[in-house]
Amino acid sequence: MLSIFPFRLVLAATMGLVFSLAHAGADNLLSAGQSIYLPVYSHVYHGESDRQGKPSETLVSVHVSIRNTDPDKAMRLVSAKYYDTRGRLVKNYVTTVIVVPPLGTYEIFVPRSDAAGGSGANFLIAWLADEPINTPVIEALHADIRESRTLMFTTTGTPIRTR
Repeated sequence: MLSIFPFRLVLAATMGLVFSLAHAGADNLLSAGQSIYLPVYSHVYHGESDRQGKPSETLVSVHVSIRNTDPDKAMRLVSAKYYDTRGRLVKNYVTTVIVVPPLGTYEIFVPRSDAAGGSGANFLIAWLADEPINTPVIEALHADIRESRTLMFTTTGTPIRTR
């Protein structure tokens, strides 16, 4: 009796390779500019709800990292607009164009004491380049570091279309 196990194994390996190659190609896109949506949190809910139905919340700081991944060409940050949970503009952290050199990083810090954004806050970050470059990596590190515990997590930006 013939077993189809080897065929399934080869098919699974082939599909995995095809997916890996397709995914790798998607990560290496070139662009001359994008708008990036970056979800961030000024606090996170946790635990049980109290008698009023409100869960516990912990404030976190946000460290936004905008990394130019191109080894040869600079990029320009045009804006980094911080919006709250309701979609209202809280602050534009980039009010004049900022040049980020090849392999350079621009950082934004939102302190833990700033709860204006809420649990559904976000950044809309716009960048440009003179010609297509490697797309930047844009992430946010959220942290609440105390003697008794540490809470840390990251979020990653995703390109969006703006009209």
